[in-house]
Amino acid sequence: MVGIISLLMVVALSMLVTRVATIALTHTGLSREPARFQARSALTGAGFTTAESEKVVNHPVRRRIVMILMLVGNAGIVTGMASLMLTFVHDNGGGWFAFALKVLLLTVSLIILWMIASSAWVDRHLSVVIERGLNRYTRLNVRDYESLMQLAGDYRLVELAVTDKDWLAGKCLAEADLRSEGLLVLAVNHANGKFVGVPHGDTRIQADDTLVLYGHLDSIEALDKRRSSLLLAEQSHREATLKHEQRKREEPE
Repeated sequence: MVGIISLLMVVALSMLVTRVATIALTHTGLSREPARFQARSALTGAGFTTAESEKVVNHPVRRRIVMILMLVGNAGIVTGMASLMLTFVHDNGGGWFAFALKVLLLTVSLIILWMIASSAWVDRHLSVVIERGLNRYTRLNVRDYESLMQLAGDYRLVELAVTDKDWLAGKCLAEADLRSEGLLVLAVNHANGKFVGVPHGDTRIQADDTLVLYGHLDSIEALDKRRSSLLLAEQSHREATLKHEQRKREEPE
């Protein structure tokens, strides 16, 4: 009986550790389903080699979480096997009836634990408690922005200073229509010190403003070189729009 209780405690603890690790991984910017999959994979030692696994390995905080899971998982497997041996090997008293009773007790207990682990109500309330504990006692809110926004490839997040000779100077964002070139203006630092986050189309860009841009490197460089000569600037804008449309067709969906 002691072995069954020990085994059930190991299983329950493993489920709790997996839940904590899942929420911890989501704090680093990983979405919930991949976080749950990677947590279970690390705890069981399955070690699936996927693109999601690379995101975990290449991120220092996620890597530490997974290493802890691997250590806990190895200890849990050893403890579980030892508990099973104590239950079904060393304790032979009672014959087949006692053996069947132990199997039934273990099966029912595991089913109950599985039902608790699969319960949406339990998941919701337990997640709230774990979330509060992680927010209070840890600093895991380290987002992998390079991975999330593909900054290691051909896309960049940059600050672009606007001069009085630039094509953008004096234009509102709707008029500039940078989105058609594949460029997103995430924020505007005006010359007077005013900061505009997630600017609207009617936000006007003036000389000495600084834009926070996200987009393909080629599009950013083309915009940075575009001056206020109307004919050449509008032609450059059209070319950049066509190039962006071609890039969208070529990029895998």
